[in-house]
Amino acid sequence: MADKVRRQRPRRRVCWALVAVLLADLLALSDTLAVMSVDLGSESMKVAIVKPGVPMEIVLNKESRRKTPVIVTLKENERFFGDSAASMAIKNPKATLRYFQHLLGKQADNPHVALYQARFPEHELTFDPQRQTVHFQISSQLQFSPEEVLGMVLNYSRSLAEDFAEQPIKDAVITVPVFFNQAERRAVLQAARMAGLKVLQLINDNTATALSYGVFRRKDINTTAQNIMFYDMGSGSTVCTIVTYQMVKTKEAGMQPQLQIRGVGFDRTLGGLEMELRLRERLAGLFNEQRKGQRAKDVRENPRAMAKLLREANRLKTVLSANADHMAQIEGLMDDVDFKAKVTRVEFEELCADLFERVPGPVQQALQSAEMSLDEIEQVILVGGATRVPRVQEVLLKAVGKEELGKNINADEAAAMGAVYQAAALSKAFKVKPFVVRDAVVYPILVEFTREVEEEPGIHSLKHNKRVLFSRMGPYPQRKVITFNRYSHDFNFHINYGDLGFLGPEDLRVFGSQNLTTVKLKGVGDSFKKYPDYESKGIKAHFNLDESGVLSLDRVESVFETLVEDSAEEESTLTKLGNTISSLFGGGTTPDAKENGTDTVQEEEESPAEGSKDEPGEQVELKEEAEAPVEDGSQPPPPEPKGDATPEGEKATEKENGDKSEAQKPVVCRASVTRFGF
Repeated sequence: MADKVRRQRPRRRVCWALVAVLLADLLALSDTLAVMSVDLGSESMKVAIVKPGVPMEIVLNKESRRKTPVIVTLKENERFFGDSAASMAIKNPKATLRYFQHLLGKQADNPHVALYQARFPEHELTFDPQRQTVHFQISSQLQFSPEEVLGMVLNYSRSLAEDFAEQPIKDAVITVPVFFNQAERRAVLQAARMAGLKVLQLINDNTATALSYGVFRRKDINTTAQNIMFYDMGSGSTVCTIVTYQMVKTKEAGMQPQLQIRGVGFDRTLGGLEMELRLRERLAGLFNEQRKGQRAKDVRENPRAMAKLLREANRLKTVLSANADHMAQIEGLMDDVDFKAKVTRVEFEELCADLFERVPGPVQQALQSAEMSLDEIEQVILVGGATRVPRVQEVLLKAVGKEELGKNINADEAAAMGAVYQAAALSKAFKVKPFVVRDAVVYPILVEFTREVEEEPGIHSLKHNKRVLFSRMGPYPQRKVITFNRYSHDFNFHINYGDLGFLGPEDLRVFGSQNLTTVKLKGVGDSFKKYPDYESKGIKAHFNLDESGVLSLDRVESVFETLVEDSAEEESTLTKLGNTISSLFGGGTTPDAKENGTDTVQEEEESPAEGSKDEPGEQVELKEEAEAPVEDGSQPPPPEPKGDATPEGEKATEKENGDKSEAQKPVVCRASVTRFGF
């Protein structure tokens, strides 16, 4: 018996060793489970985390505050962030950067660049000839692009989250304004890469707010559609969003709550910052009047004094929201002279009278894009710090015609909480209750190309064609395929924004170029020479508008078909084998598919670029098809015998002919793609 026990001891040691290794792996895995969200506002940011044992918590900064100013002070060998940088703004205003998000993705001739220079003349903006954008020139040796400065802020936000979570964090969801276009979204992604963050999603801040509202009111959502309007006036901009909440049936999880963005309206420059700048200008005028007979310099020429006045204007705006008047006072404003002046709420409202007239604008835009009336809106909810201004609430209440405005949401933290919930849903480390999110495209995207047509025998002309890829207020994420049927040689096509008539003339100037990219296809002619006896099914371009609202061209391929003769018995065996391989490599539906709205299986639509022979190039038919796994671009995919799993034009067809059947086998050739300006 003793001998038997001795023989088992080594086995026990091996078992305990395996258990120790597994525990070590689990502990190591637990150190990387946390995810974070960054609600990146113009004036301040809120950071939230989710980790095991800490569900959806707002991160406290080093000063134990729940929000952190988005300010950076850059010196030769030092960097200051948050409240530390805000205190440095008085001592070194030139090296202290704020509101730089307004310059993301903007070329040097953009009106917002000139507006930024007028608001903050202490900053020196230099031209970047390579990217056609601007740099902050801090000194002769130091210059930074807006993306680099934002990368520093995001890296600082990650350090705050890691200190709070006591573990490293790489995965994040970042909020962006809904009106950000492709260039601005890519600028944020570039900044995140500089900070070493893996962006799970760029979520629109209005969508994050709506998600937070729905998550905490899940029990109130039923099969009856509820239309809620969110009016968000922050520091730099104003956004109005109409959201529909409803229980819907999903394939994976049955009945689940869903939010759908129905309408969006916005004003890029209407916000608390513009009010503060007007108050600052008023205070500067009062100070100059007090020193009029002393031959003193204009206070507007002193950057330090103007920084003090802006800080006081911010405090004054907040106090006047609750009081009829207040005394503005600054010690040693300029030349050791103190400043003191009384400002009333009536004066403040007169200064911003034209701004208050713009308050109903986003509401009308949202209703128009949603094709709804105010009678269909059940509630209007206020979001954002600037909505605390009484006059804003008065004008908005009159515009929407409701009895009262909803204030039953945390106006400062709702977007951060919604974003961190989405981060947990996208992370593989957490299991959350599914909440379907259907976001909407704000700017339509289309494909433009020119081809030669023969109107009469011997007479050729060029015809310009447009095909809408993603329509305005259409849902995303989404994949689409456009087929060019009448090209047998190398050609180009352009990806542009669609009809932007809903934007005003000034907004169009701020928007920038409407051309996204030019794609040059090479190798098309070679593919036709390689398969002269095959039937062409066109050149297919596969587009993807992902969860972050960023457009990409996944691949372009030339598809050919030919007839291959096989016996019926061999065909049947190959079909069974193909179906088995397809199911092994993800061809079927898995029961544990992701359930949040941005993780559902996306539909891929095929849009023929050219129509019928009667009206060539004019008719467009959208055909839905299940999303197929993206094949490796270096190798053509194998023929798929399963007919319903392959795209239109690539489906295998069978024809019985005695003991033999003929099946069309597709051959796919990859085209070389050259992109410009994407």
